Amino acid sequence: MRSGKKRVTLFLPLLLTLLAVLVAACGGNSGGSGSTGSKLSDDKQVYVNASQTAGLSDLATLDPALSTDAPSISAIDLMFTGLVQLDDNLKVYGELAQSWTTSKDGRTWTFKLRPGIKFSDGNPITADDVIFSIDRALKPELKSTVAPSYLGLVKDSDKRFAGKVPTLINDSLFAPDPSTVKIITNQNAQYFLDALTYSTSYVVEKSFVQKYGDTAFLKHLGEGGCSGPFKLDQYNSGKYASFVPNSNYWGSKPQLKKVVLPFYKDPQTAYKAFQTNQLDLANVPPANLDQARALPNNQYRQVPQLTIDYFAMNYLAKPFNNIKIRQAFALAVDKSAIEKSIYKGARLATNHIVPQGMPGYNPDLKGPAGVTSVKGDKTLAKQLFQEGMQEAGYTTSNFPAVTLTLATSGSSAGKNLAEFVQQQWKDALGITVTINDEDFNKRLDDVSNTVGNGKLQMWFAAWGADYPDPEDWTTLLFGAGSPSNSPNYGLGTSKTVAIQKQMQDLMLKADVNQNATQRIAQYNQIEQQMVDDVAWMPVDQRTLSYVLKPCVQGIVDNAQDLIPPGDWANIYKTSDSSCANTSAY
Repeated sequence: MRSGKKRVTLFLPLLLTLLAVLVAACGGNSGGSGSTGSKLSDDKQVYVNASQTAGLSDLATLDPALSTDAPSISAIDLMFTGLVQLDDNLKVYGELAQSWTTSKDGRTWTFKLRPGIKFSDGNPITADDVIFSIDRALKPELKSTVAPSYLGLVKDSDKRFAGKVPTLINDSLFAPDPSTVKIITNQNAQYFLDALTYSTSYVVEKSFVQKYGDTAFLKHLGEGGCSGPFKLDQYNSGKYASFVPNSNYWGSKPQLKKVVLPFYKDPQTAYKAFQTNQLDLANVPPANLDQARALPNNQYRQVPQLTIDYFAMNYLAKPFNNIKIRQAFALAVDKSAIEKSIYKGARLATNHIVPQGMPGYNPDLKGPAGVTSVKGDKTLAKQLFQEGMQEAGYTTSNFPAVTLTLATSGSSAGKNLAEFVQQQWKDALGITVTINDEDFNKRLDDVSNTVGNGKLQMWFAAWGADYPDPEDWTTLLFGAGSPSNSPNYGLGTSKTVAIQKQMQDLMLKADVNQNATQRIAQYNQIEQQMVDDVAWMPVDQRTLSYVLKPCVQGIVDNAQDLIPPGDWANIYKTSDSSCANTSAY
């Protein structure tokens, strides 16, 4: 890193080598099909991508300060940028920041902005805009569920979010001159730059927000306020959102003249739209994998992702305040059968919270109660369930009703998964679990609103790495006081709650440990305890299976399914056959 600190970059070469091998094994990593066609005219440079928006009727937000989910982030990343971001190799690079330095104690970071950078309305991007954006994200009135986590290293951010101080400007955020940003952190953390690559710190235009207001400015992003390579073109609720190039973006300009994110009722409908040439890119439902793999010209792609699908059980909701009952639910499920029968080999069954390919991945990790197999152990599950029932004073007649909340978004695979685990729990434990399939955005809110209480019992969700550091899978998600700790790890009355609190203390030590080997060993210890306590019940590690029209050139695959702002200058459409008909846009 340019800061010169010993950071997770010590492990990135291993990470990147592994991912490169995996991507190559899964079939290429860039471009379309090796185009021989000529570049299409500007009016044909329209790219329609439903990879994140299939199954949605709307995006949850366009506000960087509130970005919690992949679909929203896909749109936010088009329009906004930050001081630093991740490149195609998942390394931190300077985006709006040209360079940075740190103090000897590692707690004062000074960033120099690139000269001449502008917002989409032509106004200059200054240090005042940067510190305004970070301070705004922590405004208690915005009620951001992400800012307290990703900006938690900023000194006094907790006081700002709690309303105890009116601003962090001239407290821990400084703009000594228009091109200099100074940020003071509360500790010498190993992952501060990585955390800044998350979109909640992206830069919005101070005067623009002040002119229209914290919410209303989003309706005027076609006029200005965008710091990224695109600006908002149209937002048609329930239909699509479209974006056009920001002519004032500092870097190389996009070759595409419009990017469209269409909303589809379900992933199956989106895939059919790809087949009928209405989309340039779509994810492949498991039921269509064999058909997609047979498409000519390398249209099918499979890319390993740093994403885990998991079930979560709330420590503050009965019956999941009992560790043995949690373990029984986890061991009753055969994850290998899910991988084979439901996802058709498109996902990798796992017991891990920290996925393969991440720094800190532990190949020796064991599942709950020492079970190593991803098939579970139904005999042990029954035994643990009976022991847990006795400990909690339950009988078959007074056992609490259990509801699983999830959002399948019309996905047949999602529905099949819910029905599969429902049957597994009934067969092994004799428990009938009720399935609550709700809107995706509502499920996001419901999970966020479960922090610190017992509102939700159990839910299914996914977590993708925000940055390549194990802190993103431990402290951020399960740390004491973390706004992302929806399972309420370290809370409640379970028999291991004291050990859980010890793990939370160890998380804080690992976060700042300057010895990289010791640091990873600490995270391994933490993960093993969390897996044994079923902080999550991991199901699988995702791979991204998608299809891309041969005419689209310049797409570079990576393990986080992101497109760095500068990459858009290399993406364009050619006259190769099977290009989507984009005349509707």
